[in-house]
Amino acid sequence: MMQPNEATKGISLHIGLNFVDPVHYQGWDGELNACEADAEDMKAIAESRGFVAQSLLTSNATRKNVIDSIVNASKGLVSGDIFFLSYSGHGGQLPDLNGDETDLEKLDETWCLYDAEFVDDELYKLFFQFQAGVRIIVLSDSCHSGTVTKERAIKEAAKDKTTKAGYRAMPNRDALKVYRANQSFYDSILKDDTLKDARNQVRASVLLISGCQDEQLSLDGVFNGLFTGMLLRVWQNGDFAGNYKEFHEEISKDMPKGEKPEEGQTPNYFTVGTENSAFEGQVPFTIAFP
Repeated sequence: MMQPNEATKGISLHIGLNFVDPVHYQGWDGELNACEADAEDMKAIAESRGFVAQSLLTSNATRKNVIDSIVNASKGLVSGDIFFLSYSGHGGQLPDLNGDETDLEKLDETWCLYDAEFVDDELYKLFFQFQAGVRIIVLSDSCHSGTVTKERAIKEAAKDKTTKAGYRAMPNRDALKVYRANQSFYDSILKDDTLKDARNQVRASVLLISGCQDEQLSLDGVFNGLFTGMLLRVWQNGDFAGNYKEFHEEISKDMPKGEKPEEGQTPNYFTVGTENSAFEGQVPFTIAFP
Protein backbone atom coordinates (compact mmCIF):
# COMPACT_ATOMS: atom_id res chain seq x y z
CA MET A 1 0.00 0.00 0.00
CA MET A 2 1.23 3.46 -0.90
CA GLN A 3 2.02 5.47 2.23
CA PRO A 4 0.79 9.08 2.17
CA ASN A 5 2.79 12.09 3.33
CA GLU A 6 2.39 12.21 7.11
CA ALA A 7 1.36 15.87 6.83
CA THR A 8 -1.78 15.06 4.82
CA LYS A 9 -4.72 12.69 5.27
CA GLY A 10 -7.16 11.04 2.92
CA ILE A 11 -10.69 9.86 3.72
CA SER A 12 -12.99 8.25 1.17
CA LEU A 13 -16.62 7.16 0.88
CA HIS A 14 -17.92 4.82 -1.82
CA ILE A 15 -21.65 4.47 -2.45
CA GLY A 16 -23.18 1.77 -4.64
CA LEU A 17 -26.85 0.75 -4.95
CA ASN A 18 -28.05 -2.25 -6.93
CA PHE A 19 -31.64 -1.39 -5.98
CA VAL A 20 -33.67 1.06 -3.91
CA ASP A 21 -36.52 0.69 -1.41
CA PRO A 22 -39.75 0.21 -3.43
CA VAL A 23 -41.77 1.48 -0.46
CA HIS A 24 -40.45 5.01 -0.80
CA TYR A 25 -40.09 4.76 -4.59
CA GLN A 26 -43.73 3.74 -5.13
CA GLY A 27 -43.13 0.21 -6.38
CA TRP A 28 -40.00 0.97 -8.42
CA ASP A 29 -36.93 -0.86 -7.11
CA GLY A 30 -34.47 0.52 -9.70
CA GLU A 31 -32.66 -2.81 -10.00
CA LEU A 32 -29.13 -2.55 -11.39
CA ASN A 33 -26.33 -5.06 -11.60
CA ALA A 34 -22.87 -3.63 -11.07
CA CYS A 35 -23.16 -0.62 -8.74
CA GLU A 36 -21.99 -2.42 -5.62
CA ALA A 37 -19.04 -3.78 -7.61
CA ASP A 38 -18.20 -0.23 -8.72
CA ALA A 39 -18.18 0.97 -5.11
CA GLU A 40 -15.98 -1.87 -3.95
CA ASP A 41 -13.52 -1.30 -6.80
CA MET A 42 -13.32 2.42 -6.00
CA LYS A 43 -12.76 1.54 -2.35
CA ALA A 44 -9.92 -0.79 -3.38
CA ILE A 45 -8.26 2.04 -5.34
CA ALA A 46 -8.64 4.36 -2.35
CA GLU A 47 -7.11 1.85 0.06
CA SER A 48 -4.22 1.19 -2.32
CA ARG A 49 -3.43 4.91 -2.23
CA GLY A 50 -3.55 5.15 1.56
CA PHE A 51 -7.07 6.50 2.15
CA VAL A 52 -9.15 5.52 5.17
CA ALA A 53 -12.02 4.11 3.12
CA GLN A 54 -15.66 3.25 3.78
CA SER A 55 -18.36 1.80 1.52
CA LEU A 56 -22.15 2.10 1.81
CA LEU A 57 -23.91 -0.53 -0.27
CA THR A 58 -27.60 -0.65 -1.26
CA SER A 59 -29.73 -0.83 1.93
CA ASN A 60 -26.94 0.82 3.96
CA ALA A 61 -26.76 3.73 1.50
CA THR A 62 -29.49 5.71 3.23
CA ARG A 63 -29.72 9.49 3.33
CA LYS A 64 -28.71 9.54 7.00
CA ASN A 65 -25.71 7.27 6.53
CA VAL A 66 -24.44 9.18 3.51
CA ILE A 67 -24.89 12.60 5.14
CA ASP A 68 -23.33 11.45 8.43
CA SER A 69 -20.33 9.96 6.63
CA ILE A 70 -19.66 13.14 4.64
CA VAL A 71 -20.06 15.34 7.73
CA ASN A 72 -17.67 13.11 9.68
CA ALA A 73 -15.12 13.39 6.87
CA SER A 74 -15.41 17.18 6.88
CA LYS A 75 -14.60 17.22 10.60
CA GLY A 76 -11.52 15.06 10.15
CA LEU A 77 -9.82 16.95 7.32
CA VAL A 78 -7.91 20.23 7.24
CA SER A 79 -6.29 22.31 4.50
CA GLY A 80 -4.10 20.09 2.31
CA ASP A 81 -6.09 16.91 3.06
CA ILE A 82 -8.29 15.11 0.52
CA PHE A 83 -11.76 13.56 0.44
CA PHE A 84 -12.59 10.99 -2.28
CA LEU A 85 -16.33 10.39 -2.87
CA SER A 86 -17.78 7.97 -5.43
CA TYR A 87 -21.38 7.14 -6.31
CA SER A 88 -22.78 4.39 -8.53
CA GLY A 89 -26.54 4.14 -8.94
CA HIS A 90 -29.51 5.83 -10.52
CA GLY A 91 -29.61 9.54 -11.19
CA GLY A 92 -32.92 11.37 -10.88
CA GLN A 93 -34.39 14.85 -11.07
CA LEU A 94 -36.77 16.96 -9.01
CA PRO A 95 -38.33 20.36 -9.76
CA ASP A 96 -36.13 23.35 -8.92
CA LEU A 97 -38.18 25.32 -6.38
CA ASN A 98 -35.52 27.75 -5.10
CA GLY A 99 -34.49 29.12 -8.50
CA ASP A 100 -30.85 28.04 -8.48
CA GLU A 101 -30.92 26.13 -11.79
CA THR A 102 -30.24 28.02 -15.03
CA ASP A 103 -31.24 25.35 -17.57
CA LEU A 104 -34.56 25.55 -19.40
CA GLU A 105 -36.01 22.49 -17.66
CA LYS A 106 -35.46 24.01 -14.18
CA LEU A 107 -34.69 20.68 -12.52
CA ASP A 108 -32.44 19.72 -9.62
CA GLU A 109 -30.31 16.62 -10.12
CA THR A 110 -30.40 13.83 -7.54
CA TRP A 111 -28.74 10.61 -6.47
CA CYS A 112 -31.28 7.86 -5.78
CA LEU A 113 -30.23 6.65 -2.33
CA TYR A 114 -31.91 3.65 -0.75
CA ASP A 115 -34.65 5.38 1.25
CA ALA A 116 -35.02 8.67 -0.71
CA GLU A 117 -33.40 10.93 -3.27
CA PHE A 118 -30.47 13.18 -2.35
CA VAL A 119 -30.51 16.58 -4.06
CA ASP A 120 -27.37 18.07 -5.60
CA ASP A 121 -27.88 21.29 -3.60
CA GLU A 122 -27.63 19.24 -0.42
CA LEU A 123 -24.31 17.79 -1.52
CA TYR A 124 -22.87 21.25 -2.16
CA LYS A 125 -24.06 22.41 1.25
CA LEU A 126 -22.18 19.48 2.81
CA PHE A 127 -19.10 20.40 0.79
CA PHE A 128 -19.32 23.88 2.34
CA GLN A 129 -18.50 22.27 5.71
CA PHE A 130 -15.02 21.31 4.45
CA GLN A 131 -12.27 23.80 5.21
CA ALA A 132 -10.66 25.93 2.52
CA GLY A 133 -7.65 24.10 1.12
CA VAL A 134 -9.24 20.64 1.33
CA ARG A 135 -9.28 18.77 -1.98
CA ILE A 136 -12.41 16.81 -2.94
CA ILE A 137 -12.59 14.38 -5.88
CA VAL A 138 -16.06 13.09 -6.80
CA LEU A 139 -16.76 10.29 -9.29
CA SER A 140 -20.41 9.72 -10.20
CA ASP A 141 -21.35 6.77 -12.42
CA SER A 142 -25.00 7.71 -12.91
CA CYS A 143 -27.19 9.77 -15.19
CA HIS A 144 -30.15 12.14 -14.96
CA SER A 145 -33.52 11.50 -16.59
CA GLY A 146 -35.98 14.20 -17.61
CA THR A 147 -35.59 14.77 -21.34
CA VAL A 148 -37.70 13.18 -24.07
CA THR A 149 -34.57 11.63 -25.61
CA LYS A 150 -33.63 9.87 -22.38
CA GLU A 151 -37.11 8.60 -21.67
CA ARG A 152 -37.39 7.16 -25.17
CA ALA A 153 -34.04 5.41 -24.79
CA ILE A 154 -35.07 3.86 -21.47
CA LYS A 155 -38.33 2.55 -22.95
CA GLU A 156 -36.59 1.10 -25.99
CA ALA A 157 -34.00 -0.64 -23.81
CA ALA A 158 -36.80 -2.18 -21.75
CA LYS A 159 -38.37 -3.62 -24.91
CA ASP A 160 -35.09 -4.99 -26.24
CA LYS A 161 -34.69 -8.47 -24.75
CA THR A 162 -31.08 -8.69 -25.99
CA THR A 163 -30.00 -5.67 -23.92
CA LYS A 164 -27.39 -6.81 -21.40
CA ALA A 165 -27.08 -3.54 -19.52
CA GLY A 166 -29.66 -1.07 -18.33
CA TYR A 167 -29.46 2.68 -17.97
CA ARG A 168 -28.75 4.34 -14.66
CA ALA A 169 -31.61 6.82 -14.92
CA MET A 170 -34.86 6.96 -12.99
CA PRO A 171 -37.76 6.83 -15.51
CA ASN A 172 -39.91 9.97 -15.70
CA ARG A 173 -43.17 8.31 -14.69
CA ASP A 174 -41.56 6.86 -11.55
CA ALA A 175 -39.89 10.18 -10.74
CA LEU A 176 -43.28 11.86 -10.86
CA LYS A 177 -44.95 9.24 -8.65
CA VAL A 178 -42.17 9.41 -6.07
CA TYR A 179 -42.30 13.20 -5.94
CA ARG A 180 -46.10 13.37 -5.65
CA ALA A 181 -46.21 10.74 -2.91
CA ASN A 182 -43.47 12.48 -0.89
CA GLN A 183 -43.99 16.08 -1.94
CA SER A 184 -43.93 17.68 1.50
CA PHE A 185 -40.60 15.99 2.27
CA TYR A 186 -38.95 16.97 -1.01
CA ASP A 187 -40.42 20.48 -1.07
CA SER A 188 -38.90 21.22 2.33
CA ILE A 189 -35.51 20.63 0.66
CA LEU A 190 -36.26 22.12 -2.76
CA LYS A 191 -37.64 25.38 -1.30
CA ASP A 192 -34.79 25.81 1.18
CA ASP A 193 -33.24 29.20 0.36
CA THR A 194 -30.09 28.28 2.30
CA LEU A 195 -29.36 25.74 -0.46
CA LYS A 196 -29.87 28.23 -3.30
CA ASP A 197 -26.27 29.46 -3.46
CA ALA A 198 -24.65 26.41 -1.88
CA ARG A 199 -22.61 25.63 -5.00
CA ASN A 200 -21.09 29.13 -5.03
CA GLN A 201 -20.21 29.09 -1.33
CA VAL A 202 -17.97 26.01 -1.32
CA ARG A 203 -14.51 26.90 0.02
CA ALA A 204 -12.80 23.56 -0.66
CA SER A 205 -11.53 22.65 -4.14
CA VAL A 206 -13.97 20.17 -5.67
CA LEU A 207 -13.29 18.23 -8.86
CA LEU A 208 -16.17 16.19 -10.28
CA ILE A 209 -15.95 13.60 -13.05
CA SER A 210 -19.32 12.13 -13.99
CA GLY A 211 -20.19 9.16 -16.19
CA CYS A 212 -21.89 11.19 -18.91
CA GLN A 213 -23.10 14.63 -20.04
CA ASP A 214 -26.47 15.94 -18.81
CA GLU A 215 -28.25 14.98 -22.05
CA GLN A 216 -26.79 11.45 -22.08
CA LEU A 217 -27.33 8.13 -20.31
CA SER A 218 -24.85 6.05 -18.28
CA LEU A 219 -24.86 2.31 -18.89
CA ASP A 220 -24.82 -0.37 -16.23
CA GLY A 221 -22.85 -3.54 -17.01
CA VAL A 222 -22.10 -7.13 -16.10
CA PHE A 223 -19.00 -6.47 -14.00
CA ASN A 224 -18.94 -2.65 -13.73
CA GLY A 225 -20.77 0.36 -15.05
CA LEU A 226 -19.41 1.40 -18.45
CA PHE A 227 -17.75 4.53 -17.04
CA THR A 228 -16.26 2.74 -14.02
CA GLY A 229 -15.04 -0.15 -16.16
CA MET A 230 -13.25 2.24 -18.51
CA LEU A 231 -11.80 4.14 -15.54
CA LEU A 232 -10.37 0.91 -14.14
CA ARG A 233 -8.86 0.06 -17.52
CA VAL A 234 -7.17 3.46 -17.76
CA TRP A 235 -6.05 3.34 -14.13
CA GLN A 236 -4.20 0.05 -14.79
CA ASN A 237 -3.93 -0.90 -11.12
CA GLY A 238 -2.13 2.35 -10.36
CA ASP A 239 0.21 2.50 -13.37
CA PHE A 240 -1.51 5.59 -14.82
CA ALA A 241 0.88 8.53 -14.44
CA GLY A 242 -1.05 11.50 -15.89
CA ASN A 243 -3.04 14.21 -14.13
CA TYR A 244 -6.81 14.45 -13.57
CA LYS A 245 -7.55 16.12 -16.91
CA GLU A 246 -5.49 13.52 -18.76
CA PHE A 247 -7.26 10.80 -16.76
CA HIS A 248 -10.63 12.17 -17.88
CA GLU A 249 -9.44 12.43 -21.50
CA GLU A 250 -8.16 8.84 -21.56
CA ILE A 251 -11.40 7.51 -20.07
CA SER A 252 -13.44 9.52 -22.60
CA LYS A 253 -11.36 8.41 -25.59
CA ASP A 254 -12.93 4.95 -25.93
CA MET A 255 -16.41 5.70 -24.61
CA PRO A 256 -19.32 5.28 -27.10
CA LYS A 257 -19.73 8.03 -29.70
CA GLY A 258 -23.23 8.34 -31.15
CA GLU A 259 -24.29 10.02 -34.37
CA LYS A 260 -25.87 12.68 -32.15
CA PRO A 261 -24.27 13.96 -28.90
CA GLU A 262 -27.11 12.58 -26.79
CA GLU A 263 -26.60 9.09 -28.21
CA GLY A 264 -23.07 8.67 -26.87
CA GLN A 265 -21.63 8.58 -23.37
CA THR A 266 -19.00 11.23 -22.72
CA PRO A 267 -17.77 11.70 -19.14
CA ASN A 268 -18.06 15.24 -17.83
CA TYR A 269 -15.31 17.18 -16.02
CA PHE A 270 -15.96 20.29 -13.97
CA THR A 271 -14.85 22.08 -10.83
CA VAL A 272 -16.61 23.78 -7.93
CA GLY A 273 -15.27 25.96 -5.15
CA THR A 274 -11.75 27.36 -4.95
CA GLU A 275 -9.68 26.88 -8.09
CA ASN A 276 -6.68 24.64 -7.44
CA SER A 277 -4.52 23.94 -10.48
CA ALA A 278 -1.96 22.07 -8.37
CA PHE A 279 -4.70 19.64 -7.33
CA GLU A 280 -5.86 19.13 -10.91
CA GLY A 281 -2.25 18.58 -11.96
CA GLN A 282 -1.72 15.65 -9.59
CA VAL A 283 -1.84 11.96 -10.40
CA PRO A 284 -5.41 10.93 -9.47
CA PHE A 285 -6.07 9.90 -5.88
CA THR A 286 -2.77 11.26 -4.57
CA ILE A 287 -2.97 12.07 -0.86
CA ALA A 288 0.30 13.99 -0.47
CA PHE A 289 0.07 17.64 -1.48
CA PRO A 290 2.81 20.21 -2.09
